[in-house]
Amino acid sequence: MYSLDFSIILNWLPHIVKGCELTIYISLLSMLFALVIGIICGTLRSSPTNKYVQILIASYIELFRGTPLLVQLFFIYFGLGQVGIIFSPMQASIITLALNSGAYICEIVRSVISAVDYGQYEAARALGMNYFQTMRYIILPQALRLAVPPLVNCFSSILKDSSLVSIIAIAELTRIGQEIYASTFRPFEAYTTLGLLYLLMTLTISQLSKFAEVKVQKSFQ
Repeated sequence: MYSLDFSIILNWLPHIVKGCELTIYISLLSMLFALVIGIICGTLRSSPTNKYVQILIASYIELFRGTPLLVQLFFIYFGLGQVGIIFSPMQASIITLALNSGAYICEIVRSVISAVDYGQYEAARALGMNYFQTMRYIILPQALRLAVPPLVNCFSSILKDSSLVSIIAIAELTRIGQEIYASTFRPFEAYTTLGLLYLLMTLTISQLSKFAEVKVQKSFQ
């Protein structure tokens, strides 16, 4: 009969800690780039820009929201390498996660901008502000408090989706779990530990988001 033995995990603690650190590093860096992409594209989607720019952004959003993340990762790492565009596993992982999440953040930004009362635009125009001044000083600060919860959810998704990068030999948390299983033949202990660590990280993010949301709400009172 199979007997549980979680003591084997203790021997792997240094590797697990490094795996967690790498997972958090990839997730944070990907989220940072995704925010830049999402804010720029979301703002342009909400502005009276050239129709070709709108078509380009809409195509980007549909492409990355309509195809599996794993396929995107394979295309950027393996596919582009065939035509001379070569990325390291780390670079490919961050680029893929950033582009994928950026498409979702773009729609988040567009929706929260649309949620700001139209009278705010009229007031800004009455003060002589142009469109970009209106967005920078009036609209985006108000939209921020609406965007906090969905952006935190997006970061949680990036954290969990980062497990896919183990496929291209990134030694993040999921890869370490696979190595534990391969070395000990203890799948229950290995993947239970893995699941609990991901749960702990996402719960921590959730609590931090509540704190951030309260702070943002207070800043507008």
